[in-house]
Amino acid sequence: MHVTLEQPTGARLITDAGQEIAIPATLRYAAGDPLAVHIDFPRHVTLDGEATTWTFARVLLGEGLRAPAGIGTVRVRPRGESDTSVEFHSPVGVAVLRFTTADLYRFLARTYTVVAPGEETLGAELDQGLVTLFGGMV
Repeated sequence: MHVTLEQPTGARLITDAGQEIAIPATLRYAAGDPLAVHIDFPRHVTLDGEATTWTFARVLLGEGLRAPAGIGTVRVRPRGESDTSVEFHSPVGVAVLRFTTADLYRFLARTYTVVAPGEETLGAELDQGLVTLFGGMV
């Protein structure tokens, strides 16, 4: 059974000038892709007017709630006791969003009720691909 969790939340976009702009976002987790979490942004808050999703490792979110984590296109950093920043790096620049840490913890805990940490599988498609690759000898 493929369960998908969605948790609407708000974030604050931190501008280069240090201003904060409230934007809506949806945290999403799908059991069919158990290693990843997604943050969906509606089209009215994006530069190109298209709905946008950033996908990154669930473990990165968990690590970033406790200490700075990530070196690639997504970085997660605690900011005091009540806030966590998520940085999205792209060829056109960096977007820094501030989330309420409690919201992120609540979402992460919900994902663990669907697929416990360490119990993620890569899915039947990968298993079948390996069987095919190795001629039925897995």
